Amino acid sequence: MASTGWDIIVVGAGSAGAALAARTAEKGARVLLVEAGPDYRSAEMHEAWRSPNPAVALLDPQAAEGLVWTELATARTDRQQPGLYWRGRGAGGSSAINGQIAIRPPMADFEEWGLPGWAPDDVLPYFAKLEDDAQFGDEPYHGRGGPTPVWRMPRADWGAVDTALAQAARAAGHGWTEDVNAPRGSGVSPYPINSRDGRRVSVNDAYLERARDLGTLTVRGDALVDRVLFDGDRAVGVRLADGGELRAGTVVLSAGVIHSPAILLRSGIGPAARLRELGIGVRHQLPVGQGMQDHPLALVAIPLAEHARRRTPHDRHTNVCVRWTSGPDAPENDMMFVGLNESVLAMAAATPGLPTGSYGVWLNKNDSRGELTLASADPAADPVVRQRMLSDPRDLARMRAGVRALVELALRPETARITEGSLEKENPALFAALDSDAALDDHLLATVLDAQHGTSTCRMGASDAPETVVDSECRVLGVDGLRVVDASVFPSVPRANTNLATIMAGELMADRLA
Repeated sequence: MASTGWDIIVVGAGSAGAALAARTAEKGARVLLVEAGPDYRSAEMHEAWRSPNPAVALLDPQAAEGLVWTELATARTDRQQPGLYWRGRGAGGSSAINGQIAIRPPMADFEEWGLPGWAPDDVLPYFAKLEDDAQFGDEPYHGRGGPTPVWRMPRADWGAVDTALAQAARAAGHGWTEDVNAPRGSGVSPYPINSRDGRRVSVNDAYLERARDLGTLTVRGDALVDRVLFDGDRAVGVRLADGGELRAGTVVLSAGVIHSPAILLRSGIGPAARLRELGIGVRHQLPVGQGMQDHPLALVAIPLAEHARRRTPHDRHTNVCVRWTSGPDAPENDMMFVGLNESVLAMAAATPGLPTGSYGVWLNKNDSRGELTLASADPAADPVVRQRMLSDPRDLARMRAGVRALVELALRPETARITEGSLEKENPALFAALDSDAALDDHLLATVLDAQHGTSTCRMGASDAPETVVDSECRVLGVDGLRVVDASVFPSVPRANTNLATIMAGELMADRLA
């Protein structure tokens, strides 16, 4: 049975979809927000996810139930086997389970995109609109009173790894920037954090909670979308996995870097040959799923002296970043150092509290591209994701340089103050590979992680460009009434964690849809 009565259906209640749905409903449009995972009010969020440290929730099986795509996997490089790709589901999407980082991309990203309506002067007002910056809200490029709180942990409350990384990076010549979210911010900086009073604020809290009393917004959870419905070349609604149909004048896919392209592919929009193999009728041939990017991440594990270990389970896992340029011929701010007060590997194994921290380096500016394809036409089947990180030799060369610079920081006296034992014994494979480019390449291709900042599977661009799926108004090429608004449309992964840029996209497009 078809349900009607909405102007806009938004698929996905994550960082872009929640912002877009709430803002559009505020303007008087009748909006149906459809979410594959559970819908819930802010007061019903599992308390473990409010912690400043996401590892607390990893220890609690009940906390993750229904809020994580537990079967979704990706091969990070061509030499790795697939492993879990950590993505959120349910109201708030990945903003409900991520590290609560509220860092903006440098404006150079938007200059390089070169897209009408996405220049720095276009996006900066929306970054300001979404935020309530406790320290810099009165600056002309910041905001005060917006839905998303932004603050920075005082240095006195940093973890030992945060402090050591900052001191080591400063001693190595990196400058200090109090506000990395300034338009061209780089250097050693406290991470901006989107929490209030030390507690997570997701887009469910920031946007949906206050919009739920509007008569114009309906939120429907546990509703997995199979495909888009069409009348000729016009989108008129969506079909759910249970066979139900929902109809509206405009359909907006905000299901994220994995599931927005999957819905398009099941709808017959994508590479024709693969669609035919799956028995899906080809409606329009576009490079859907092609061009995925994320930030490849390499780590140096640091065995921590007792005085440097976390004090409580709720100590934040990271408070400091270093955005920097790897060389005179490298793109500006192409690298990022991060301090991790608790080992990422311990967190991933759900055994936080081990006396190990990490320094990490990720490649902020990438050339490698991955791909996403359907395993089958079944909407319950997760797509096949191959990120193909470091497949471009330019990325591999700069990552080698980044890892060697990271090891130098780890060997500095500022780090030695928090270290107990041998770094070489803690990282035997890495140290054995450092002196050989070929050996280090092998090590990186075998061990590199991603930062869970996936983008670019439905790329935005010029209508005549071969890589384009949506135009600069986020309209899917070749059909009417269908848009994609989330990180999947970014032409490339920004030089920052992606949550704030994704919320910004929802804010910006809400005004353009009005």
